Amino acid sequence: MSENPKPSVLFVCVHNAGRSQMAAAFLTHLAPGRVEVRSAGSDPAAAVNPAAVAAMAELGIDMSAETPKVLTADAVRAADAVITMGCGDTCPVFPGKTYRDWKLDDPAGQGVDAIRPIRDEIERRIRGLLAELGVETVRHPSARPTHGGSGPVDPAAPHRE
Repeated sequence: MSENPKPSVLFVCVHNAGRSQMAAAFLTHLAPGRVEVRSAGSDPAAAVNPAAVAAMAELGIDMSAETPKVLTADAVRAADAVITMGCGDTCPVFPGKTYRDWKLDDPAGQGVDAIRPIRDEIERRIRGLLAELGVETVRHPSARPTHGGSGPVDPAAPHRE
């Protein structure tokens, strides 16, 4: 039985410090090893937005070691799907690639309270993207029990909705 190569997704925003980092972290977390994940920015910041790191940490996803990366034509060429988030025309376009522009608020300069709805919308879109790609997800730590329960949810457990 031949196995299809795993899909490759590139997330792009201007600074690669918030939206694209959260999207890459969600995709990596929800489909570990099942999708090749990259993120980049057209004008990368010096560091990932600490409030975005904190918002993701609330869900048990650690982005603290991530660093903004510069967008290259090679990164776009290597991706099957390119998801842009406010980078406008700075993203190179190559034939045969799937492009989507996700309109999302910019978390730059925002606190964790303002970033949570952006984070949650990114998660919703990532789940939709995974469904479109036919990639099975694992249970997300945000699916904590609402009453009772003991300890964190196993992120390796298959996700059932």
